[in-house]
This record gives sequence, C-alpha cells and structure tokens, in this order.
Amino acid sequence: MKRVITAVAALAATALSVAACSSGASSGGSAAASSSSSSSSTAYVSGQTATIMLPSDPGNLDPDLTSLSVTEEADYFLYDSLINFAPNGTPEPGLATKWSGTTTTATYTIRKGVTCSDGSPLTAATVAANINFIGNIKNASSRAGVWVEPGATATADNATGTVTVKSPVPDAFLVTDVGQAQIVCDSGMKNRKLLQEGAEGTGLYTLTSAVPGSSYTLTLRKGYDWGPGGVTSATKGLPATVVLKVVTNMTTGANLLLSGGANIGEVVGPDTQRLTSLYSQSVDAPFGVLWFNQKPGTPTAQEPVRHALTESLQLTQLGQVLTSGTGAASTGMVTAALSPCKGNTVSGNLPAYDQSAAKSALAGKNLSIAVYYPTSAGSGAASAAELMQSTWSQLGVKVSLHGITDAEIDSEIVAGAAAWNVAIVPIGLSVPSELVPFVSGATPPAGEDFSYIKNAAYTADVTKASSAAGSAGCPDWNAAETELYKDVDLVPFVDSAVATYAKGATFSLSQGSVMPASIRMLG
Repeated sequence: MKRVITAVAALAATALSVAACSSGASSGGSAAASSSSSSSSTAYVSGQTATIMLPSDPGNLDPDLTSLSVTEEADYFLYDSLINFAPNGTPEPGLATKWSGTTTTATYTIRKGVTCSDGSPLTAATVAANINFIGNIKNASSRAGVWVEPGATATADNATGTVTVKSPVPDAFLVTDVGQAQIVCDSGMKNRKLLQEGAEGTGLYTLTSAVPGSSYTLTLRKGYDWGPGGVTSATKGLPATVVLKVVTNMTTGANLLLSGGANIGEVVGPDTQRLTSLYSQSVDAPFGVLWFNQKPGTPTAQEPVRHALTESLQLTQLGQVLTSGTGAASTGMVTAALSPCKGNTVSGNLPAYDQSAAKSALAGKNLSIAVYYPTSAGSGAASAAELMQSTWSQLGVKVSLHGITDAEIDSEIVAGAAAWNVAIVPIGLSVPSELVPFVSGATPPAGEDFSYIKNAAYTADVTKASSAAGSAGCPDWNAAETELYKDVDLVPFVDSAVATYAKGATFSLSQGSVMPASIRMLG
C-alpha cells in the first residue's frame, strides 16, 4: 500500500501513501472480490468515459512531493514505474524489462521505445535523474526513504539502457522500493512547477484539464503499448476518457454509484450496506492508528502522558465506532495480506485499559489536547474523535476536535504546520521498511518524521533488519515495530476491509489501488 497518507484510501484507503509491494507479498486486490448484475456482462466497450471518485482532492500532483495516497492514485494514470505488480503481488515488467540487486545496489534495464506524453523518448538518463532527485535530501522529496534511500545515487548508460542504483545504507527491499518510483519525463524534471496541476510522464493517460477541488479529466494516449500484461491504448474496453471526480461525502458517493453518476469509487462506513449488489474489490488494511505529536514542548512528548491517554481508551470500542462495527483488531502497521513479515506485533504491547490508573497519572496536569481526524474516513471518524474527547474530558483533559481533509493531513500534519497533539492517520504499508522515514530520522520540513519520534530501540532493530534481504530480516522488523508500541509512539487499534465499488465497469486492485490498465467499461 504504498502509500503515508492515504485518503482513507490507500490501501486504497489510507491517508498516507507509501506504495510498495515486495516480491514475496500477496496483493490485497485478491483478498475479496464480488460481482453484481451490473457487471455481469463480459462485453467490453471502447470509447467510453469512466468517472472515478476520489475521496479528497489530490493537491499537488508532483509524484515526488506528496505523501497522499489519493495523489498517488491519480498519478498512476499519468506515470509509469520501473516495476508493476500483478493483482497477486508478483512483480512484473514496467518501464524496466528486467532487474536485479542486493540490499545496497540495484540494476534495471529500461524498455526500448517508451515515449513521454510530449512525444520525447524516455532514456535511462531520465530514469537516473528521477532517482537522484528523490535521493538528494536538498530536494525534500516525500518519497525519500520510501522509494529511494536518502543519499542514494543512480547512474545511466543510454547505450545499453541500464540504470544502476547505489544506496548508502542497506534497504532490505531496495529493488522493489526503487522499482515503484513514478518516473517524470525531462520537461517535468526541468520545471517541476508544470507538475503541480499538470503531468509530464509516460503513463497510459494524459491530463487534459484540472479543476482543483472538483475534477481532473484524463485522455487515453494513442500509441501506448508498454502497459502491464501487454495492455496497449488499443486494448478493448479501456475508457477513452477518465474523469477523476472529487467526492468527499460517502453518502453522496454511494448515491452516485447506484445512480450511474460514477463508475468506480471507494466507500467506507454504513453506506456500504447499500452497495452489496455492485462489483467490488476490497483489502483489509490498518484503518485506525493513533499518532502522538512528540515535538519538544508538547504535552504528548511525555511518555507517561501518551500511556495514560491510551490506557483510558477502550480500543476495541473505539475501533468499532470508527469502522461502524465492521473492524477487527489490528495485528500490526503493515497490511497483513501484503506483508512479507507475518505475525501479530500489537497484542500485549499496548497499554491495557485502566481508566483509574490513567486518571491518577494525569491528575493536576491541566492538559489541553488538540485531536485531528480525517474527514475522508466517513462519519465514523468524527464519532471516534468525539468518544476520545468524552473519555479524556472525564480525566480533566481539555480536548478540541479538528476534522481535516487528506490534503490538509499532508500540508498541516506531515508538513508540521498544525499545532496538533493526537491524530488518527491511516497509513498504507506493504513492507515494514516503508514505515521507517515516518517514525525516525529528519523531522519537518527536512524529513517525514512528523511526530518527532526518537526511539533508539526501534532504530537499532531496523538497522539489523535492513542488512538482510527481503523476509530474512522479519524477526528484527517485527521486534522494531513492537518497540514503537511499548513506548506508545503509535497505537494501531483497528483494521477494516476497505472496498472499492464499480457499476458499468470492472477493475483490479494492485497494492491497494485501482490499476488504470485494468479498467474495462461494460456494454
């Protein structure tokens, strides 16, 4: 899942985006699928328009300068990656036809004949420039530490079409991490302002109009013939036009799907009960995660305060409120179906419920706590925040509530602008290394550690885990994650099956997101 911040949607429902999938992971796209009478026809129709709902505005469309999964969702239509992932999680050729590597080096052979949306050819040098941009800490890319390790460099040989990456630190999933970087073409690399409300990529679609806060219109490219599984622009059933429509209200979204006003969209909360007849794909993902701002001087920088606030909550109840009764207890920060590291890292590692102990611990502290929650998570998020407010008020804590859009999570929470203390922020992860930049390292504006977490035990375990390729480091990755819970840095409390529905179309999920090349319009 790719993605921090997902618009509750990332696995297709998380606010933060870190999109990545390991070669050993299975895809959430196959976790659950159902078809309805509206999608029973197998007759695909070309030349149609597909309206796809986004739960929030994607904001800045530059793929290297966002943490939002909703932005990444939009960018999948406009940009290609070196490696694609099939619905079952298997790596497949993308812009690269083959690849190899270790924990510190990776080599990719770039496909011949790929062109950019402006008609210019894609070269190995352009790919290397993308990797170098992300790896250069001066550029403050939000994908540093997610796709490319800070300080990593790439070189290119245009004659052979090869790109070689060297990382200054081990990355257990280096080949697939770098492989998922969305490649910007030369014109965009030279002028990144073009990418804010435009696109300069090699993707299946081009951006023809953008109305921020409302809709983004995309047009199918002619001559595109390097899509996953052999998809080309002539593949029958691909929509000729895609309208990405911003729909922030879940009830409105459900109504649009049922009436045919939209073809594809994610819906969470009680409105899903009205959509059971529609075709859907779903993935179980961490949905409720409490983050505590540990910036020096804030009350939640103190571990005893975080511990008391957490032990005062009945986390199971909070999870059911957030998910409208559909959630299950979290077992870790990484989406279970995608993770190469199995096991329950949460159980027994969070403070047990004890309201009396919490009240004693906070007595006389006169705390004021600002709680932020994602409006894209539906009505359950507001109800969960109100439950936290009610619980903590009984402990003498003054609590203010702030609903926040996914774009604001990126600009206010992740960028460090808001004076927050506790936030419900879903985050989509498919490998444990994707969490690292968000819970360690540089803080805003230089880095992604927006909670100012400094956990030495976590960092020590990550260092050991990163030296082993792939799942070989799983014992250390799991140990590292438990250290975050023991210190109450993070509190994952509920997972939920986040479903994407369709009417008049079919699609597949990969890494928790709709695969543009998989969309087929039905007759």
